[in-house]
Amino acid sequence: MFEVPLETVFALVGAGFVAGFVDSIAGGGGLITLPVLLLSGASPVQALSTNKVQGVFGAATAAISYASSGHVNLRRQLRAAVLAFAGGLIGALLVSHIPTSGLRAALPVVLIAIAAFFAFKKGLNDDDRLERIPAATFTALVVPLVGFYDGLIGPGAGAFYMIGFVTLAGYGVLRATAHTKLLNFASNLGGLVAFAATGSPWWAVGLAMGAAQIAGARLGSKLAMRKGAKIVKPLLVTTSTVLALRLLWQML
Repeated sequence: MFEVPLETVFALVGAGFVAGFVDSIAGGGGLITLPVLLLSGASPVQALSTNKVQGVFGAATAAISYASSGHVNLRRQLRAAVLAFAGGLIGALLVSHIPTSGLRAALPVVLIAIAAFFAFKKGLNDDDRLERIPAATFTALVVPLVGFYDGLIGPGAGAFYMIGFVTLAGYGVLRATAHTKLLNFASNLGGLVAFAATGSPWWAVGLAMGAAQIAGARLGSKLAMRKGAKIVKPLLVTTSTVLALRLLWQML
């Protein structure tokens, strides 16, 4: 039934649960699941595509959880979600045609900058601030760009959505987290559509991990809504830093 031995499935399901928990709060779930998939014997393309299979479940669960608690209106995000989907789809379709070595080399620096911003920027809390660009401009430019990155490379996309909402849209930390999830789901789904045709994902493993993602995302989103910026900020700093260190280790 499964594409890997049963004991490996248990490890992957556990990784899916932890990733769903982390991703629902601060993003960066791919930091956990992608290495485990690779260690389980998946090829790079199989790992990316299987990661999309399981990732859509966690992102969807988190989006629904935040929406049901009144932190985001998903209907108002539909246009942005369509653009995120298109960006993820195009990015995944072009993954074998665009050289990404330069972007991957710059990513650790960008992620460390994000971690430093949330760690040391004063006044970052759950209160909204003045927006720096109009909402329509943010939707038209920032959302598809991050969606494209999500399809092309993936890990860290949630952090990029997050910092865009905070720095450009003026959202408070919890509101930014809530608004990130539908877009993350949409760009994940766009990537999955493309990878399903070319990436040969492990469907059984991906669905099992997806079930664990649902449980982790429900728990994580409830904790984020209860604690707000007090839990989101340190976890975002941690995941961004660890992802940057992992990328540096891979390059070296």
